[in-house]
Amino acid sequence: MTDKASPQEQAEILMQALPHMLRYDEAIVVVKYGGHAMGDEKVAREFARDMVLLEQSGVNPVVVHGGGPQIGAMLSKLGIKSEFAAGLRITDKATVEIVEMVLAGSINKQIVGFINSEGGRAIGLCGKDGNMVLAEKMTRTVVDPDSNIEKIVDLGFVGEPKKVDTTVLDQVLGRELIPVLAPVAQGADGETYNVNADTFAGAIAGALKAKRLLFLTDVPGVLDKNKQLIKELTVAQIHDLIADGTITGGMIPKVETCIYAIEMGVEGVVILDGKTPHAVLVELLTDHGAGTLIKR
Repeated sequence: MTDKASPQEQAEILMQALPHMLRYDEAIVVVKYGGHAMGDEKVAREFARDMVLLEQSGVNPVVVHGGGPQIGAMLSKLGIKSEFAAGLRITDKATVEIVEMVLAGSINKQIVGFINSEGGRAIGLCGKDGNMVLAEKMTRTVVDPDSNIEKIVDLGFVGEPKKVDTTVLDQVLGRELIPVLAPVAQGADGETYNVNADTFAGAIAGALKAKRLLFLTDVPGVLDKNKQLIKELTVAQIHDLIADGTITGGMIPKVETCIYAIEMGVEGVVILDGKTPHAVLVELLTDHGAGTLIKR
């Protein structure tokens, strides 16, 4: 561990951040926070402090969080069995109640509490608040391996964002408040829907015309064939990398969500490692940057 920076060095570091602060002054930055970055309290508190520092330096951060592991833990604690189809949890009535309780309740308020205890003013909301996100039921088709016939899987109360109304967020942003959003929304049918947090973040960032959408994941970013980090990509390059097999597996839906967000109006989307200390600050406020930046 090195000794603490001298006052002169600290001032020098702040000066290096100035051009970046100016670039993001009053800009909206949506941060999708999830994965293992959420499970560790020390990391969660560091994340909260980063959000407060961004807000104090003139950025308007919006946090969207997931909570898959915590939902799974609560369901097993309550003895509610989940069925999966095509790798997606089928969400019945009993399950969606627990999903809402965990996401919009315990996790949301825990993040709000962490930000507040670091000196910020966070406000916890979900897609239902002020009709922020209207969801529609999501359908998935899977190919039956035996007969090769496509069939539609009913995922229950799993939705995707159909319409975003930013009225509530417009009232909150720019007033020293940090919105923390849980990806639960209502459908036109009045039912509650569980929305994938990445997709939810993409829809929110697009509607707000955010300057940046940051996905904090468990990987450093998009890697090339030699497992080296690719610093910057265009949408066209992503299509090429999927076609030639460089981008595979769970990274495909991630980059597809990035493309969706850019098409919705976000200026740039970054996939970065949430386990890296202060990853968000390194990305936004230093020359170094972190992760992979995706632009049009």
